[in-house]
Amino acid sequence: MPFANLLIENHGPIRKIFVNRPDKLNALNAATLDELDRAFQDAGADPTVRVVILTGSGPKAFVAGADIAQMNALTPVQGRDFSKRGTAMMRRVELLGKPVIAMINGFALGGGLELAMCCHLRIAADTAKIGQPEINLGLVPGFGGTQRLLRLAGRAATLELCLLGAPISAQRGYELGIVHRVVPADALESTVEQIADQLAKAAPLAVRSILDCVLHGEEMPMSEALSYESTQFGLIFSTNDMREGTTAFLGKRAAEFKGE
Repeated sequence: MPFANLLIENHGPIRKIFVNRPDKLNALNAATLDELDRAFQDAGADPTVRVVILTGSGPKAFVAGADIAQMNALTPVQGRDFSKRGTAMMRRVELLGKPVIAMINGFALGGGLELAMCCHLRIAADTAKIGQPEINLGLVPGFGGTQRLLRLAGRAATLELCLLGAPISAQRGYELGIVHRVVPADALESTVEQIADQLAKAAPLAVRSILDCVLHGEEMPMSEALSYESTQFGLIFSTNDMREGTTAFLGKRAAEFKGE
């Protein structure tokens, strides 16, 4: 089934997903949330996809927020359901088991920053702006913004961004630990593609285990998290990729990982 609000490109093992509503600065309405959920479900189930790049169409925005015109008419119950819809989709991205890179090419505000934060790596153009401006609309973040910001940047930064509601530069986001790298706008695409190429060549089962250890481990007490990591470490010894990687290292050649 074709997408009305997304564009999909495949480049070998790398899948690019574009939120494609440039006339609305790629704002997230209910239909776009549903399409993103389906697109990531497809990417997760496709064994040929090893890395996903997520970005926005047009030169101005990654995603400038949720669709305010649609939200304005929601009842309390509909508002809760809209929040749960977005939260479930972003949790799918977070737990995909494959690395997802947010290529932040412009505004990432409100739901846009929330969407970027559920990705595993965030690379931003130096011209990008990020923020949680919901308070200026009498709202609170509804797609996990308070909780992912808290885990990424700590309480002080979370309260600053959510209570003051002012956008910050990509560089300030980097200093707070929200953004991984800031690059010149004209180098954004090539930088992200280089990172995606590196990840696409990595051992997929090891990548999945690392993501599991980090995402699940941060919710566990330290003793349980360390035990979980040891279990994952042991399980990886059952893979052909582990044998290939160690054999290639000893033989001084490049490894060829097959996800087995």
